[in-house]
Amino acid sequence: MSIALLNSLGKRREPFLFISDFKGENIEVILAQDLEKENVAFKIDESFVHKKHTHILEIFPVDFSEYKQKFDKILEKIHSGETYVLNLTQPTKVKTPLSLSKIFEVTNAHYKLYYKDKFVCFSPEKFIQISKDTIHTFPMKGTIDAGIPNAEKKILANEKEMAEHIMIVDLLRNDLSIVAKEVNVEKFRYITELNAGRKKLLQVSSHISGELASDWHENIGSILESLLPAGSISGAPKKSTVEIIEKVEEYKRDYFSGVFGYYDGETLDSGVMIRFIEKTEESLIYKSGGGITLDSDALLEYNELQDKIYLP
Repeated sequence: MSIALLNSLGKRREPFLFISDFKGENIEVILAQDLEKENVAFKIDESFVHKKHTHILEIFPVDFSEYKQKFDKILEKIHSGETYVLNLTQPTKVKTPLSLSKIFEVTNAHYKLYYKDKFVCFSPEKFIQISKDTIHTFPMKGTIDAGIPNAEKKILANEKEMAEHIMIVDLLRNDLSIVAKEVNVEKFRYITELNAGRKKLLQVSSHISGELASDWHENIGSILESLLPAGSISGAPKKSTVEIIEKVEEYKRDYFSGVFGYYDGETLDSGVMIRFIEKTEESLIYKSGGGITLDSDALLEYNELQDKIYLP
């Protein structure tokens, strides 16, 4: 139903917000004029001015031994050829005196979403942008503490990070080829700096583009259906990797690592829902993770999972 609705709204050039869970099975569509009454707020802003705030976030990470068991299961699947790269995520209990709506207000991110006091997302990662019949995607894969000496040089020279990034870029290039023609990698492995609470991170991204038919507006839902789940936050090959994720992670991602976006009648912009806090009956849960390949080190990946738990 949501796919047909998205196509219909696009055909009428009617603005809307869409919010999809990880697998693209549940997509909520909210008309622009209904956002306030639905208790949903979002902000998409690539040129935001970073504002300092107090980073109040107490973290209670999963035990390394528990993480290592799941990490080892993934390596077994890689050795057996069922996956080549898999984004392993885990839930971390956190405490903060800030409400979800306050977190939405104070955090700095390109893509921010507050949803009905159930979760808040403040993501640096684009999913797809469509403008003037051109579709763009920007896979983000590879993270390092900016405070490490020669951090940029080290992450760009790291063979494990290079292999992981190449696999995800190849996956996203193939995904775009399902819906677009003339697909090209515009820019390969460029660095952006992120403010991560008390420190800064360097993130590696690439830019891929393709040409859409001029009637893409009336096929927005179909385009999203073809591209979900997001390759950068699942892995490759996508189908078998998603099946492994569901077995190994042992918790529900739900809307975490899904996507949300806004269509204004002319263009579409969307982000991947990483940097994500969810409210449960017992506590607040911060969901985070990173890509695992054959060359991954369990402790380094465990530390990266925790590095991504912050209020930017």
